[in-house]
Amino acid sequence: MSLNRSEKAEVIEEVSAQVAKASAIVLAEYRGLEVGHITALRKKARESGVYLRVLKNTLARRAVAGTPFEKLADKMVGPLIYGISVDPVASAKVLNDFAKGNDKLVLKAGAMPNSVLDANGVKALATMPSREELLSRLMGTMQAPIAQFVRTLNEVPTKFARGLAAVRDQKQSA
Repeated sequence: MSLNRSEKAEVIEEVSAQVAKASAIVLAEYRGLEVGHITALRKKARESGVYLRVLKNTLARRAVAGTPFEKLADKMVGPLIYGISVDPVASAKVLNDFAKGNDKLVLKAGAMPNSVLDANGVKALATMPSREELLSRLMGTMQAPIAQFVRTLNEVPTKFARGLAAVRDQKQSA
């Protein structure tokens, strides 16, 4: 089913809006992938906050024109599914994890603002921890000295109470 000119303009506008707020775009070839598998992939992408769409490459090239992802246009060849996300790791992680379990989904390329990644670069990006995980690690690191200080301060009255209990027990047994 082909799109008329106004429908193409709407698609370009929608994808351009997603690209404008994106931190990463990942391209994967889905040739031979069954509909049920694509549906499962879309569900995982939705849960992870990834905009996943099958697009005509010419429309995708127009959507990324004039953006920091413009260099990715050279890699847009063949039947591709586009994963666009605000979190730089999310789209790479979703598509890489799905590609591990399914041979027919092949990672082709990816991009972060002003840099293009090959398939190995996308796989490396997918192994990085997510933004939330990095923030939680940072908070744990920042809280560790304070928590240790509080435990140390709490140890003084605890030792005193244990000493009093030992003296009490000693007097009761005597």
